[in-house]
Amino acid sequence: MRAVTFMILLATVLLAGKLELPVKSFKADGQVLDVVVQGHTIYSSTAASCVDIFDLENQKLLKRIKIAKIKDFMGDLVDTKIYSVDVEKKKILLLAEAKQGYRRLYIHENEKTSIVIDADAQLSIAKAKFLNETTVLLALLSDELISYDIAEKKMNWRVQVSGSKFSNFALNEQRDKVAVVDESGDLQLLSTKDGKHLKTMSGENLDNVFQVDYKSGIVATAGQDRRCVIYDVKADSAYYRASSFLVYGVGLSPSAKYAAYSSDENNNITLFNTQTNTTIARYGGNKMTISGIVFISEKEFLVYSDSKTINLYRAK
Repeated sequence: MRAVTFMILLATVLLAGKLELPVKSFKADGQVLDVVVQGHTIYSSTAASCVDIFDLENQKLLKRIKIAKIKDFMGDLVDTKIYSVDVEKKKILLLAEAKQGYRRLYIHENEKTSIVIDADAQLSIAKAKFLNETTVLLALLSDELISYDIAEKKMNWRVQVSGSKFSNFALNEQRDKVAVVDESGDLQLLSTKDGKHLKTMSGENLDNVFQVDYKSGIVATAGQDRRCVIYDVKADSAYYRASSFLVYGVGLSPSAKYAAYSSDENNNITLFNTQTNTTIARYGGNKMTISGIVFISEKEFLVYSDSKTINLYRAK
């Protein structure tokens, strides 16, 4: 019995110490701020006034979408941060830095980049994603959500999610529901059709939530309280995995059977089974603080950080 217990403990220690390394890496032109994958293509928005588009298979840079630099408070030209990117059919959505803390929203289509919302609208947009080809969902730092018609250039609806500062949101696969997280630690679910509040799930994250993902009825969060939380929306249940450090990034596989999260101060990633809460493997090779994790298949995922590098990992 003692021998069996020893072998289990030994296996646990070995697993904890072993780190899998990236199978591929992609180098963007600037610090990567957001990543979207469509088919075999990676779209990465950067802090260097551009979106870099890569071929997932051969790591080749396919295209670079450039936007104009902006003037800082001293009047000097500086690179524009592109905070988020999204793709819908042939349209590419860019959310970029503008004057006085406001944002510009661009659509890139047919080799042309056009402004949809300018800084004059005075919207402090934190994130923008497509709901469909003509509608985008905007999140403001004030924790408001806006459904915006980019064809008609008008708001469909605008709602206040909570009184806390916005952190992040994630759409489900059908894009009819959105999971919103903020500084309160609560998880809010809303309908994207009309902005109607559907559910609040609380008590698991006790502080600001940095990242959120939403797949197959499961929501995963990454928290300042050193917790990665897994919510089952339908069952109205949740559990968390405690980390030794702030959890900056999290991602779910397409089926939500697997989740990956940043799990220590060395920017390593832990992959686990969400159904059994068992660790599968740990991954290293990220030199900077994790910004996000994006699954491209059940056991393949991308990790980007406060750097120009996007790492691809593959579970054995």
